[in-house]
Amino acid sequence: MALLLARHGSSELADPAAAIAELRAAIDQPGIRAVVLFCSPTYDLDGLGAVIRASFDCPVIACTSAGQIGPTGYQRGGITGASLASEELAVQPYLVSPLSRCREGALRAAALIRARLAVLPGHLRAFGLLLVDGLSLAEETLTSVLYQSTGDLPIFGGSAGDDLAFQRTAVYWDGKFLSDAAVFALFETSHPFATFKLAHFTPTGKRLVITAADPAKRLVKEINGVPAAEGLAETLGIPVECLDAAVYSRSPLMLRLGSDHYVRSISQVNPDHSLTFHCAIDEGLVLTVGENVDPLTALEEGLRQAAQKVGAPALIVGCDCILRRLELEERHLDERAGELLRANKVIGFSTYGEQFNAVHVNQTLTGVVLGERCRP
Repeated sequence: MALLLARHGSSELADPAAAIAELRAAIDQPGIRAVVLFCSPTYDLDGLGAVIRASFDCPVIACTSAGQIGPTGYQRGGITGASLASEELAVQPYLVSPLSRCREGALRAAALIRARLAVLPGHLRAFGLLLVDGLSLAEETLTSVLYQSTGDLPIFGGSAGDDLAFQRTAVYWDGKFLSDAAVFALFETSHPFATFKLAHFTPTGKRLVITAADPAKRLVKEINGVPAAEGLAETLGIPVECLDAAVYSRSPLMLRLGSDHYVRSISQVNPDHSLTFHCAIDEGLVLTVGENVDPLTALEEGLRQAAQKVGAPALIVGCDCILRRLELEERHLDERAGELLRANKVIGFSTYGEQFNAVHVNQTLTGVVLGERCRP
C-alpha cells in the first residue's frame, strides 16, 4: 500500500541560497512529487526564484506571504514549506497571467484541466490549489470561472501577501516570482483528501442591504439607502466615529450562499462614508452581521473534523487570513493557535484573502487535509 510521505521544514536565514539550502535539508526525501513553499516578501525574489528552480526537480507551488505557518506554528519572516512523496500523487501547475485578462486566462487553463481530468484513471481523484497575486482584485472572477469551468473541481487557495505593505505580492512560476499572475496547481491522487473552510463567526439576526456599490473597486456606497458607514453604524448601534478594525473583526458582515455563510470583510471607512471591502460586493445583496465565537475552539474542532475524513493525516495545507492572525495576536492567543496548527501538521501562510470552490472570502482558513494511506 502506497504511503503519502510529507516532510516539513523552515528557515529564517535572510540569504536566499542559504535559506533554501536549510529548508531543502529538512524536507528532502526520495521520490518527491511536489513542494509547497511560502516566503517572506523581504527576500530578493529574483535570487530566491532562481535558487528554488535550481534546487528542486519537481513542481514547486509557492507565493509571498503576510507570515507563514510551519513546524513551529506561526512564523514571521523567512520561508516554510513541505515536500510530498508518493507513487499515487501527481501535481500539474498552470499559470494564469496577466490578471487584467483573468477570465480569458482562466478559461484557457480550465480547458487544459478538463482535458487532463477526462483521461484521469478511475481510482484517482483531483483538487486544485489556487495562489493569486493578492493586490490584483481579480480573485472573484478567477475563482468563479475556474470552479465553474472545471466541472466543480474542489478548489481552495489564498491570495499572496507582503507583510501588510500592500506594495507587491507575487506567485512563483518556473524560477520567477510574478505579480499580476496566479498559479493553479492540479493535484491528482488516490490518497484520501478533504478540502475545508473554517471561521469563528456565526450569523445573528441583524441584517442590512447593499443599495449602491462599485464591485470592481470593492466599494460599497450605500447601505439601507444611506451612506454605507452610517447604515452600518446604525445596524450595529454605535456612532460612525467608532467604526474601526476592532469592530469589523468582532462583528464581520456575512453573505449567505446556499446553506452556508461567507465573511465579507471591511477594509476601511472612506471620507465620503463609503466602505472599502477586502472582496467584491454588489448591489442588492443582503448581509448579516456575524457574532464572534471562541477562535481556538473553532480552529481545533474544524481541523479535527477535516482530519476525520481521511484517517491518518500526512499533511494539511492551509491558507489563513491575515485578519485572523492579527485578531489572535491582539487577544494574545496566537501562540496557542500556532501550537494547534503545528500539532495538526499544517503548512501554510497568512493571506490577503482566501478561495474556496467558486467563492473569494475573508477572515477564513481554507485548506486541504491529505491522508497518509490509500483506502482499499
